[in-house]
Amino acid sequence: MIRAYKFLLRPTARQTVALTDMLRDHCSLYNGALQERRDAYRHTSKTTVRYSDQSAQLKEIRAFDPERQGRWSFSSQQATLRRLDRAFQAFFGRVKAGLTPGYPRFRGVGHFDTVTFPKDGDGCRWDSTPHERQTRVRLQGVGHVRVHRHRPVQGRVKTVSVKREGNRWYVVLACDEVPAEPLPSTGAIVGIDMGVAHFLTASDGEHVANPRFLHAMADELAEAQRHLSTFPRRTRQRTKRHRAAARKVAKLHGKIRRQRADFHHKTARILVTGHDVIAHERLNTAGMTKSPTPKADPEQLGSFLPNGAAAKAGLNRSILDAGWAQFLGILANKAESAGRLMIPVDARNTSRTCPVCGHIAKENRATQEKFQCTACGFAANADHVGATNVLNRAGLVLCDVA
Repeated sequence: MIRAYKFLLRPTARQTVALTDMLRDHCSLYNGALQERRDAYRHTSKTTVRYSDQSAQLKEIRAFDPERQGRWSFSSQQATLRRLDRAFQAFFGRVKAGLTPGYPRFRGVGHFDTVTFPKDGDGCRWDSTPHERQTRVRLQGVGHVRVHRHRPVQGRVKTVSVKREGNRWYVVLACDEVPAEPLPSTGAIVGIDMGVAHFLTASDGEHVANPRFLHAMADELAEAQRHLSTFPRRTRQRTKRHRAAARKVAKLHGKIRRQRADFHHKTARILVTGHDVIAHERLNTAGMTKSPTPKADPEQLGSFLPNGAAAKAGLNRSILDAGWAQFLGILANKAESAGRLMIPVDARNTSRTCPVCGHIAKENRATQEKFQCTACGFAANADHVGATNVLNRAGLVLCDVA
């Protein structure tokens, strides 16, 4: 299996400056390569500049600017150029597919937060022993940086990435050949229904409360964002007070993100430990959180009819705050490691189908919480009905496989 390990770095003050310089110089390389591609396309008869062409120029760039480019790992700079090349490949792929293309943009220093070393031992080295909690990672141009290794690393380290999140630094290890750790069989199977009122409901009737981390910190976050917006646009990014206000907003978002991820990991671990088979809805979160299409008013030119955009915005915010996609990804990874089976099923009408008689109708869902079948009169909690239908559909899938 392929797994990623993310550990907190504890750099010294001098190492922090060096890490910041490393991000700045890689950002400069990225923007310079992007500018070269733009100029070549616009002014040289639409000539295409490829990764191989720009990678061949790295030796000259490093020799020309040894203080800013020559001090960093050659392979990490190649990885930055590959990053730009992937952005262009994605751009042309969207053009061919007829989607909104989104041409690659220049990156600000504050928005370029990751440097990747493609191979352990080439510009970086992961120094670790199995029984040490504290370890170090060696980075060219930075030195040996302390790492808080809170769990053992398994498998073979393939790539090492350094990432900045707010004022914190992390090292991310991508490992392959990670062995599975199967858990003892329980013989239990469960279906789960994702929701907003409850984070999830299991087919056995258990509800997991929705912590609503973003909602809980909404007032504090709104105050920090209001303070940030008071700075005139012409002075932004130029004063210490503005930078401090921006750091506070980023710190609050980082705290919410870490709380949500911690909750997802703990909830997924409970499900994986207690069940051999876990069935869930196949959700398209991106489609569910799209804004409603504007409806033009045919009687008044330039005006639009009400389309429920305000109410939909609140629902979208609640869905994104719950983080269903991230949770299902974490659950799938833990299930694979533990030797459990994950079964995604069609999510359509799971909360509108009667589990007793099979009648499907919009009217069956009387309220957000109440389900009452208009055909046979069966009544239950709507989320519990949805989880039961998910379990039933997973049973059909298992029968087909068998």
